[in-house]
Amino acid sequence: MDSNAKNERKETGRLEAFSDGVFAFAITLLVLYLKDPTANGNGNLLQGLLDQWPVFFGYLTSFLTILVMWVGHHQLFNFVRRIDRRFMFLNGFLLLFVTLTPFTTSLVADHILSKDSQIAGVIYASDFLCLSVIWGNLARHARLKNLLAPDGGDAGIRNQSRGAVIGFSFYAIALGVAFFSGIASVALILAVAVFYAVAPTAQG
Repeated sequence: MDSNAKNERKETGRLEAFSDGVFAFAITLLVLYLKDPTANGNGNLLQGLLDQWPVFFGYLTSFLTILVMWVGHHQLFNFVRRIDRRFMFLNGFLLLFVTLTPFTTSLVADHILSKDSQIAGVIYASDFLCLSVIWGNLARHARLKNLLAPDGGDAGIRNQSRGAVIGFSFYAIALGVAFFSGIASVALILAVAVFYAVAPTAQG
């Protein structure tokens, strides 16, 4: 391996390692919203846990979605041989919305059963819609600027692009649904995460 190839491998490795850390941080923050319902000394534990189902629902949806995105991100770097400045910024914007997910999850957990459930659903769906848009642009940029690995990179990145289009379509639907039912919108987002988990070819 020549020095140029080694430098390219080093740069992509650094960016992937940084991204992994951000994904891990975001997914860890989600668990902070799970609390002992009897911590204040009142109430029944079982009933308290049952009453917290919106928190668990939001946690499960966000955890699975971030997990699927991390897997897809890992696969993305199997197809990318080198990176450039624009790729790094696009990846950074992707991580911006990944780290926003714990906050949008807290909104869903706190308001999904209230009169503000539609607003919480809209914000939640918008976060994932933005993620799908940036993901598609990241894959498109890698293909147009020939940042791909010579063996299977092009085919893999095309799968990533198709996966981003699928995600965008369903997240757009979830955003529209959120104006009528926040919980239905979150349920649709969970279904999308399950789809990606059982159909990995959708992301590469």
